[in-house]
Amino acid sequence: MSEKGCNCNCAQNRAAEFKDLAPVLEQYAKVPGSLITILQKAQDIYGYLSLDAINYISEETGIKPAKIYGVATFYAQFRLKPVGKYLIMLCQGTACHVNGSEMIEEAICEYLDIKDGETTEDGIFTLNNVACLGCCSLAPVMMIKSVEGDETYGNLTKDSVKQILGEIRERA
Repeated sequence: MSEKGCNCNCAQNRAAEFKDLAPVLEQYAKVPGSLITILQKAQDIYGYLSLDAINYISEETGIKPAKIYGVATFYAQFRLKPVGKYLIMLCQGTACHVNGSEMIEEAICEYLDIKDGETTEDGIFTLNNVACLGCCSLAPVMMIKSVEGDETYGNLTKDSVKQILGEIRERA
């Protein structure tokens, strides 16, 4: 029997599970200071950083899992839970705040029945408040990320945000 009492080759299974990450690790595992790059690419591949992925990256790089977890939780760009098909990034920067981002957040939460950081039961939407999207002239603004690409929506109102989300849900 191999580790933890299983009858399989766990290291081989983990390698198969993370085969898409192998080229990234081949390129960056031994490069000092490349942990953030590895984590970004892992998240691009899998959509989030699972504990299994963190442990695998640790095994392949020699960086302790606690350090990797610390980096992943320090930076807002990293997610430790799966996200919906559409990731709503709602700006809460100064310009957006002054122009009603709290009201927009309330409309999103009410319409989708989720809170910041949560995913709808159908797995279509995840809401994340972010510090700034850099689109201050469009305040209040949100960006919706998906495999089709990123869409930015500005000058939002309660009604417009509900209409946008309704249209996205129809095509999902």
